[in-house]
Amino acid sequence: MSMNAQMQVHLRLPSQVLFEGAAIKLNAVAADGGFGILPNHVDFVTALVPSILLVTTPDGGERIFGIDEGLLVKKGHQVDIAVRRGVESADLASLRDTVQDTFHQMEDEERVARAALARLEAEMVRGFANLRNPRR
Repeated sequence: MSMNAQMQVHLRLPSQVLFEGAAIKLNAVAADGGFGILPNHVDFVTALVPSILLVTTPDGGERIFGIDEGLLVKKGHQVDIAVRRGVESADLASLRDTVQDTFHQMEDEERVARAALARLEAEMVRGFANLRNPRR
C-alpha cells in the first residue's frame, strides 16, 4: 500500500449519502471502545455503536455526525461506513438536539410505514381467504 496523506470517506444511510469526501483523520466508536483512523491505517472491519463520528477534512475542519449502529470497512485509502440512521450537526453542543429531533421524526415515519404495511398484509390475507370461500 502506498503512503497517502488522505483517505476517501463514504458515510451512507439506507436512503442517501450523508458524507462523501476526503479526510485526514476519522474518530468512531465500536463495541470495544473508541478508535481513530489515519490514511495509512491497517485495513479492518468493525461494527459501530450509536455514537459520535468525527471526520477531519484536509483543511483541518471537523464534520460531526451522530450515528446509529452500523458497519465500518477500511480498505486501502477508502473508508466505507453504512449506518441505519445518522445526522450531521454544526457543533457538539447542538448535536444532541439534532439527533433527538431527527431520530424521533424517523421513528414516527417508520411507525406510520409499519402500520400501512400491516394494513396491506391484512387486506391481502382477507383477499386470499375470500378466494377460498367466495361469497355467493
